[in-house]
Amino acid sequence: MIVLTIDQRDSRHNPDRVEELVTALNAEYPVVRAFERTAGDELQGVMDDGAAAVRLLLEVAREGHWSIGLGVGSVKNPLPEQTRAGAGEAFEAARDAVERAKHAPASVAVAGAGGEAQRLEAELQLVAEVNARRTEASRAAGLLVDSGFSQREAATRLGITQQAVSSRLASGLWFPCRQLADQAGLALARYTAQFDGDD
Repeated sequence: MIVLTIDQRDSRHNPDRVEELVTALNAEYPVVRAFERTAGDELQGVMDDGAAAVRLLLEVAREGHWSIGLGVGSVKNPLPEQTRAGAGEAFEAARDAVERAKHAPASVAVAGAGGEAQRLEAELQLVAEVNARRTEASRAAGLLVDSGFSQREAATRLGITQQAVSSRLASGLWFPCRQLADQAGLALARYTAQFDGDD
């Protein structure tokens, strides 16, 4: 199972963003147990879809307001209806990960048994760092292409040439990062499958 614990950064000096994020994540992503506020400026949810968990983590990291811990492992069954009542290795790993994320590259950390968590953490930190450093122009082009638009259609929407779109995608390392994120999602799914049936 996958548990994500997300903590708002510098919450004393910024508006509370937790409820807005809770609503957005529950509406946009497949969850086993809904994201909910667990304490103060923190939220937590349970997932079993590795690819969706990677997309969620990278999307939240892109906002720049959050420390994100992803924990992988077994959970105590039956899983309670409320996320905050859950227990098990995945919950403990997510707690460890979110604490490390507060001082980690891109504010992202992954924890779980074995070396797979370390590799996934390195990959996701790299993609999240590149995402954060992209120019707004590169990000706009990439998001359109990721939404299903061709480069020609993206160029028309942005009012630029197709060559300019291609250049923005290349300078932002859009395609290599997308490929790495896709592979990380598949790896997380395989890693999570090791714990299916554990309790």
